[in-house]
Amino acid sequence: MAASKAILDIRGKQLKLETAADVAPFTTGVDPTKLTAIHLGGNSIGVEAAKAFGRFLETADVLQLADLADIFTGRTIEEIPAAIQALLDPLSHKTSLREINLNDNAFGERVVPFLTPFLESNHSIRVLRLNNNGLGPAGGKKIAEAVRKSAPTDGSRSNLEVVICGRNRLEDPGATAWAKAFEAHKTLTEVQMPQNGIRMDGVEALGRGLVACSELQIVNFQDNAFIDVEMDEEGRKAVHAWGEALKTSWPKLRFLDLSDCMLSNGEGEVPPLLEAFNDPNTKSLQNLQELRLQNNNLDAQSYEVLAQAVTKLTKLKRLDLQDNDDVEDNEHLDDIAEHLKAHGGKLIRTEEDEEEEGDDEGKVEELPEAEEAEEIPVPPATDKKSTFEMVADTLADLMSKVHVG
Repeated sequence: MAASKAILDIRGKQLKLETAADVAPFTTGVDPTKLTAIHLGGNSIGVEAAKAFGRFLETADVLQLADLADIFTGRTIEEIPAAIQALLDPLSHKTSLREINLNDNAFGERVVPFLTPFLESNHSIRVLRLNNNGLGPAGGKKIAEAVRKSAPTDGSRSNLEVVICGRNRLEDPGATAWAKAFEAHKTLTEVQMPQNGIRMDGVEALGRGLVACSELQIVNFQDNAFIDVEMDEEGRKAVHAWGEALKTSWPKLRFLDLSDCMLSNGEGEVPPLLEAFNDPNTKSLQNLQELRLQNNNLDAQSYEVLAQAVTKLTKLKRLDLQDNDDVEDNEHLDDIAEHLKAHGGKLIRTEEDEEEEGDDEGKVEELPEAEEAEEIPVPPATDKKSTFEMVADTLADLMSKVHVG
């Protein structure tokens, strides 16, 4: 090809690729030495097809993005380990690689040993996407340990900036291991770990680990439990840890989602985390643009604290308080709504408020994306194209219960 940059993109074709012959129409005539991105998602890739792609990638020495999301639908737990190894082995030492996307693949713990060598050895990755992989606590712990081992030990700066690891049932063991990984990679700008079944001990560990990450801009821990309602002060140690982190640790924070995190017991308790917003020692929230606190048992006492806080959060454009107590009839929320509106922002109390919100209103600015390269035309689909059931979630759940001896 004459182009100096190129993308191979077969996303969403619903192809069932079994053999090297199935892969050939997409790689023939393409110079892998000029390839900057490859997108394989939305297709089902078997072992031999994965090996063919792997051989193609061996000389892809300027590759920046490997999008391998959702490539094993309909595949058995016997096929996936060999296939993912074939795809990742050629990428292990690619110093050009900036992003790896493994979302929506039903790995489970059984596949983890085939992922960890890549995660340990490639020190160039900036963006790691591991969402909805069925890792479970043990698998999540091993993955986190591999990421921690990839951190520089000579005092140099880590390249890792973004970690997405939601819907993996990490629970406390996995979360605690990830906390150590985050502490080792102080360069993180974005961490998203929603819906992981993490409870108080794991949440506390994560709060303390992320204190080291002063570059954080986006944090999403939606649907993990921050308090133990059966305990008194000891059951609030996680929200205290996060409150301390908010005070001083994240001066660049723009987006914080702690919805469905059980921040309060619903009996007039103001979460210590919210009190941090009004603490005179708080220095790190001046860039906060969006705060999501849906369904956290918040009530009038918390709204009073937030009403004081919004006057100090000068860049806040969107505050989401849906599914908390008495959100439709509270004077403090009325004050918040008026203040935000006067500054070009919006308070979201109900679904109707959200529906009324314009597409561009109250949105956090997107992080810069890499320059897009020229796309390689995809050849016409062959008769190998098929429709198959989307069973990734079910397979992930089954695989997460299989342990490697």
